[in-house]
Amino acid sequence: MAAQMFEGTRHAAVYQKYRFAPGKELKETILAYVQEKSPCPAELAVDVGCGSGQGTSFLAEHFKKVVGTDISQAQIQEAKATPSPPNVSYLVCPAEELPFEDASVDMLTSFTAAHWFDIERFMSEVTRVLRPGGCVVLSTYTTDMSLHYGDCSEKLTQIFQETWDVLFKYSHSRVKHVLEDYKQIFEALPFPDKRRITNIYDKIPMTVAGVVGYIESVSPYQSFLKNDPEAAKTLLPEMEKRLLETMGVSSHDTPLQFWVRHVCILGHKEA
Repeated sequence: MAAQMFEGTRHAAVYQKYRFAPGKELKETILAYVQEKSPCPAELAVDVGCGSGQGTSFLAEHFKKVVGTDISQAQIQEAKATPSPPNVSYLVCPAEELPFEDASVDMLTSFTAAHWFDIERFMSEVTRVLRPGGCVVLSTYTTDMSLHYGDCSEKLTQIFQETWDVLFKYSHSRVKHVLEDYKQIFEALPFPDKRRITNIYDKIPMTVAGVVGYIESVSPYQSFLKNDPEAAKTLLPEMEKRLLETMGVSSHDTPLQFWVRHVCILGHKEA
């Protein structure tokens, strides 16, 4: 059974504001693979579990038509409200019931979402909708994250990690797929021609406010907020205060770098 964790309107708004798009290294990895395996045609790409569209937009430069899908009406509303290229559209549907004809999709992607799907049913849909010669890309960023600013990067990362440690017990069981670098999802992909890359690193420009907002957007924090609202509401201001003090700055708009490790599954359906 699929898990639905990002349904609320307020959560969707936070998600849209603070979740970051795929970084340079991840995008280059994906595009190089697609060029190698399926240089043409580049007609239709479908981004499943698209959320508010962070990963969907970059596909628009490379495909004639891009469709982002998500089970959350609130997430799709946020995606539609955000400016996007004219060849991008969005619709609400489950990952396990995609409204596309057999063998009609040239590339199917999912960014930081596949672990929420019913994996067996989703893989059946991947096999059904991909055209022969098409590609599938399933990626996630991991909990291997660090903050970088001047000579206090180690201390900032420690503060960030301590915050994560508080939230970890509120993680959904599906997060195990992320913690094991999508190993089970890779094994479930029914294409012999596939690879799993676990060492893609991106340096994401961010601000202190962006780091705090990212934590607010993750599902363990939202669960923490429901279970212990008073403690949850003090966690993030306290983290922000510690970050600013460590950096020796007063503005939460101060830029820093957010380093993240991605895992990426790449698959090619035999022509």
